[in-house]
Amino acid sequence: MIPRRALLLLLLLSPSPAAAQAPADLARWEATASRVTITRDDWGIAHVHGPTDADAVFGMIYAQAEDDFNRIEVNYLNALGRLAEAEGEGAIWRDLRMKLFIDPDTLQVLYARSPDWLRALMDGWADGLNYYLHTHPEVRPRVLTRFEPWMALSFSEGSIGGDIERVNIRQLQSFYEAAPIAGAAEPELEEASALPREPGGSNGFAIAPSRSASGHALLWINPHTSFYFRSELQMTSDEGLDAYGAVTWGQFFIYQGFNRTAGWMHTSSGVDNIDEYLETIERHDGRWMARHDGRWDPVATREITLPYRTETGMASRTVTAFFTRHGPVVRAEDGRWVSTALMNDPMHALMQSYGRTKARNLDEYLEVMALHTNSSNNTLFADAEGNIAYLHSNFIPRRDPAFDWTRPVDGSTSATDWRGVLTIEETPNAINPSVGWAYNVNNWPWSAAGTDSPSRAAFPAYVETGSSESMRGLHALRVLDDTTMFTMQSLRDAAFDSYLPAFGIMVPALVRAWDAAAGDPMQAALRDQVAMLRDWDHRWAASSIPSSLAVFWGTELQRRQGVAARRAGMPFEQFVAEQAVPSDLLVALAAASERLTREFGTWRTPWGEINRFQRLDGAIEAHFDDDQPSVPVPFTSAIWGSLASYGARPYPNTARWYGTSGNSFVAVVEFGDRVRARAVTAGGESGDPASPHFADQVERYAAGDLREVYFHPDERAGHIERVYHPGR
Repeated sequence: MIPRRALLLLLLLSPSPAAAQAPADLARWEATASRVTITRDDWGIAHVHGPTDADAVFGMIYAQAEDDFNRIEVNYLNALGRLAEAEGEGAIWRDLRMKLFIDPDTLQVLYARSPDWLRALMDGWADGLNYYLHTHPEVRPRVLTRFEPWMALSFSEGSIGGDIERVNIRQLQSFYEAAPIAGAAEPELEEASALPREPGGSNGFAIAPSRSASGHALLWINPHTSFYFRSELQMTSDEGLDAYGAVTWGQFFIYQGFNRTAGWMHTSSGVDNIDEYLETIERHDGRWMARHDGRWDPVATREITLPYRTETGMASRTVTAFFTRHGPVVRAEDGRWVSTALMNDPMHALMQSYGRTKARNLDEYLEVMALHTNSSNNTLFADAEGNIAYLHSNFIPRRDPAFDWTRPVDGSTSATDWRGVLTIEETPNAINPSVGWAYNVNNWPWSAAGTDSPSRAAFPAYVETGSSESMRGLHALRVLDDTTMFTMQSLRDAAFDSYLPAFGIMVPALVRAWDAAAGDPMQAALRDQVAMLRDWDHRWAASSIPSSLAVFWGTELQRRQGVAARRAGMPFEQFVAEQAVPSDLLVALAAASERLTREFGTWRTPWGEINRFQRLDGAIEAHFDDDQPSVPVPFTSAIWGSLASYGARPYPNTARWYGTSGNSFVAVVEFGDRVRARAVTAGGESGDPASPHFADQVERYAAGDLREVYFHPDERAGHIERVYHPGR
């Protein structure tokens, strides 16, 4: 065995991608590591403890790096606008989009201005990552060989990346590659692009003691994200931190989860809190100027350098970026520059994101929300005091409701300026509703608590842009109304209810079309299929042939009728049921049957033979192989109203459909004298195919079979795989 002193010397002398470490850095890292304990349970999940919160952050990010450093680095390459340094010139416009909002110089100033406690957390975060790289010289980062504390501010709130990503990259490139004011507007939607995007977002249910068999509040946590987007872990300290849940790779706070007495679950919906401004721009004395209330204000500029990798080394491109009082200029429309305004307050966002993990009850959670930086997310909340709540988006600019804020507004007048943000009391919340439950499944807030929901008429239109109830919303209301008293198991069962409300609306229209097609040869050709769908209960199951028929039929209909439904301004299901030409429904079923037969040998193929879960490697862009083992998944895409969501599709080399998004981290929590929880994570905790925890949760995930969460130390007895200090 190599003596520890000699091993450290060997590590110091070994070639490493990281810069040489100063002795003071190494001494500090070693001292922190000696105070931190990581306990891995028999699912590979890290339970991290440190004397201080900063120590716990050091340990948790070290543990995350052990599980999947690649995903951490990629997240920060995206957040810092440095992806092209790894992937080449094709990523420079994505990088520019981030750098318009995320400026390293500004982040360093914010780091210096941050309160001491927040700087300590950022220091612990950077130290933990750098110590991981130091103790793992075999790990070769693509770009980031050293992490600086201020970098944590680039990825400070779970939605800011998503907000920025609403800026269209193609339009951004068109504007900055062309002469100013010569950019192109968005073209009309092509017919071929009618297929809907897989619904993102999440499901969250909060159950009050009055509707709980145990008399304790319950919380259902069900984010719908891309798989392997977050890790699962626990952070504890002697300073009162004790939080468990899902952590986005590279962030140092529990994003969806719970502590000893409270839990939080984030969803998204149709709040309008990102605005585009049509700017009036002229050239005055060699400078670009923007008109505002009759005066001309200088347009700020910033030279942004965009390095990118090439086959022969690094190259770079420099862009002069423009900024008006509203934000960066991101495109042009009809000859006018368009700037974008969104929530961009990294320091307070990080304070709020971390602070909510230590909130012990609803009052403390609302205090943290007063920072108003959780931009696109709603929150479902429950605590041990019996409080439950649906809290709508935490960042909604106050604006003149006379304007249509879903479209670009005139930037030359102060009438369109933001006027602060709506207070918590001014947003459509449902706090401790008498109905005994609150929920959101990416639908509008007007049904968040049944008869106790906020009234749409009481709020400006921009707080929610959804024009109708969603399929998942209708489904959630059904299961919530049907259950009198919830247990952890019955709440799980409700969230995995197999009903597909979209087909409950559309299939009867198909049956009517077939019944009316007397004499049409297609009626005889589709007799067996329609008979099967007529008798179907509109529920998914792995063994269900009607599920396969319906999904393939619905997908074919979306391709053929999706654009028409959108142009009619109608939900797709309603359009199919009320306005689609009956013969078109039959033609789509015939095409679906032919596709099933062509790809699987018969249209009588059970859904589980098609819809599969497979994890072959740890790559961020997964690949799939029909010849390799996979597991059937019974639930479907959320497009059809399935609460349990599985976004799957075929790939160029496959007939089977493989999932990459939907249910990810799933948990049910009960807040009594002692918090209890059950959970499952898509695939497994580790991104290393050689790890026993790479795919050890796949079958549980597919079955919705939640495992016990070892939150309390005594619950881990007999379930501990190893206990260690970072680097030891």
